[in-house]
Amino acid sequence: MKKSHLKILSQKFLVVAAALLLSQISFAQSDGPLREVYKNNFYIGAALNEENILQKNDASNILLESEFNSITAENVFKWEKIHPSEGEYNFELPDKFVALGEKLNMQMIGHTLIWHQQTPEWVFKNSDGNYKSREELLTLMEEHITTVVGRYKGKINGWDVVNEALNEDGTLKQSEWVKIIGEDYLQKAFEFACQADPNTELYYNDFSLENEPKRNGAIELIKMLRSKGIKIDAVGLQGHYKMDWPTTSQLDSTIKAFAKLGLKVMITELDIDVLPYNNIPVGADISMNVKLREEFNPYPDRLPEENQNMLAERYADLFKVFLVNDESVSRITFWGISDDESWLHDWPIKGRTNYPLLFDHSGKPKPAYYAVKKIPKESK
Repeated sequence: MKKSHLKILSQKFLVVAAALLLSQISFAQSDGPLREVYKNNFYIGAALNEENILQKNDASNILLESEFNSITAENVFKWEKIHPSEGEYNFELPDKFVALGEKLNMQMIGHTLIWHQQTPEWVFKNSDGNYKSREELLTLMEEHITTVVGRYKGKINGWDVVNEALNEDGTLKQSEWVKIIGEDYLQKAFEFACQADPNTELYYNDFSLENEPKRNGAIELIKMLRSKGIKIDAVGLQGHYKMDWPTTSQLDSTIKAFAKLGLKVMITELDIDVLPYNNIPVGADISMNVKLREEFNPYPDRLPEENQNMLAERYADLFKVFLVNDESVSRITFWGISDDESWLHDWPIKGRTNYPLLFDHSGKPKPAYYAVKKIPKESK
């Protein structure tokens, strides 16, 4: 067969594949996409990886534009990516993220300004290997936040200013930020962000806040910040959930506790781990990784129908809680668009196949997608 004929056949195959995908999505959207179903309740967001930002995945491109109205960048605003070395900023991908958000008329979230992870060592240490002084690190923090937030002033709708500052018992992590600057590093971070863009929303973001000790620590932290006149608009519950954690009661009481402070509540990184995790610590600390064992990867090829239905029920139960609290819940962001893009394939065990989102590895809607869409109708 001639190369020209092969090229024509290849092009026809791509057209047919795209048409099939569009028909699947059109069928799924017969009663409207997620962003329309929940338009009177909260934003429906997706976290974008670099491939998404560059729009290299056709299936994800279609889903993003049709289903979502809010975007968060997974990594490109993190310090190691945007400010990899002293005096060097990498704005190429962040600029493209913002351009994509403007093109699609999306709410845009900046993630994250200050974190103890994915921050280069040079931030904390001078060239001689010694730790910076409090004054040196504060000056660098202010310069970084002012530069990044200032560049996107009036474009980014909200920033995760500080990420994961608390231990599970609610105390402050003894990160380099605390060791060098002191506990007031949080106050300074929010002050610098507010100065750089007074009109953007500012958030504290963390995982496991549904557990009472950590939630209580976050409440006290926010009360302390506000007592000093610090602007903080919302708390982000990351939402890296399990099939059996948190309970709907825990989730509901957590949302209500933060709403009582006058804060918006956002579910910022939602996914549900369907794989076994016996003897694996619960949480979302990315440094945690254990050796792959077969018993922890029971579904390498597909998620059985029974498990798909259980996942659908779990998502439905969560969205019922979100909907009941929609006066305070302002955004639900999934940590990825479809299963093939999920970080959970490599955390906490590398090489597992997970199924944590509403769209499968080919971008096809799962039973969980339809279950989530039914909730507003059932609540009427």
